[in-house]
Amino acid sequence: MKVVLLGYMGVGKSTLGRVLADSLEFNFIDLDTYIEAEEGLSIPELFKTKGEIYFRKRESYYLKEILSRDEDIVLSLGGGTPVYGNNMKEIVEANDTISVYLKLQLNELVAKLYHQRSKRPLIAHYQDESEFEEFVRKHLFERQQFYFLADHVLDLTGSNVNESLSELLRLLNKNV
Repeated sequence: MKVVLLGYMGVGKSTLGRVLADSLEFNFIDLDTYIEAEEGLSIPELFKTKGEIYFRKRESYYLKEILSRDEDIVLSLGGGTPVYGNNMKEIVEANDTISVYLKLQLNELVAKLYHQRSKRPLIAHYQDESEFEEFVRKHLFERQQFYFLADHVLDLTGSNVNESLSELLRLLNKNV
């Protein structure tokens, strides 16, 4: 079985993915980390040296490769992965795969990301908080149509990691 966690940057896909994988005794793969290891470059370096089109093509390739494996995996996607190419279709149609859109209410997401922006190239240049919120609101709106194609939606607003894990396990038990 594969559990694919998707959603906007900063919602906790990797953090929750790791604890979920430990709980289920599955392998954990963070797609961005996997791409970096396979390509021998960080994501920002890939964008800078080879461009976004190259990155998105490799991202799709590695996603298909991971989804075709015959092993139990928790896979955490990059925030943009479901939006490009046929990635969301690949996820939804993959055998023995459950996809979960992890979401946060906008105010919690913006507050969390604003403090992390120096570590995230896409948003690092924002200094004005209202401009930043407008960007996140617009960007999230554009991406949600893909995120909502997931098998399940799990709102993590106000939850800590343990509460989020309990909710996710409860959701997955309904499918197993």
